[in-house]
Amino acid sequence: MWLYALMVRLEQLKAEEGPRLRAIRLRALLDAPDAFGSTFEETVARPAESWSKQLLDLPTFVAVRDGLDVGVVRCARDDARIETAWLISMWVAPEVRRGGVGGALVDAIIKWARSSGVNRLLLDVADNNAPAIALYTRKGFAPTGVVSTLPLPREHIREHQRELRLS
Repeated sequence: MWLYALMVRLEQLKAEEGPRLRAIRLRALLDAPDAFGSTFEETVARPAESWSKQLLDLPTFVAVRDGLDVGVVRCARDDARIETAWLISMWVAPEVRRGGVGGALVDAIIKWARSSGVNRLLLDVADNNAPAIALYTRKGFAPTGVVSTLPLPREHIREHQRELRLS
């Protein structure tokens, strides 16, 4: 647990906190539906046990302010490259944006990655998400040249990959 700007506390979720992860993810999808690969409808239909399984497989950090979850980020190991992981599911609540919460969440993933033997972090970010791009640039993530689009029904949203070398 760490304290950051705006008196935000970071917590790593445990497997039994699946319902909490689900609530955060649904709030994120309602706030920013074009920022994620899955839709609200797909996500709300997932079985309850899938949320706890995700927490076993994916280190998940939540920012908490005044007892409320106000941000989340997760990390997924790359299936093909053991030294590579992906920063995924990043979201910060509108009421705390531009207050250091996003930076604290990214720092938590970087710290976890380093302690887990990861030497390369990747992420995808929408080309039109200027605040996120600025945050990732400040944290040292550079474009790789790889571009893609979100899955249907948001295939019109283009995103690009960024990379941070940790070693």
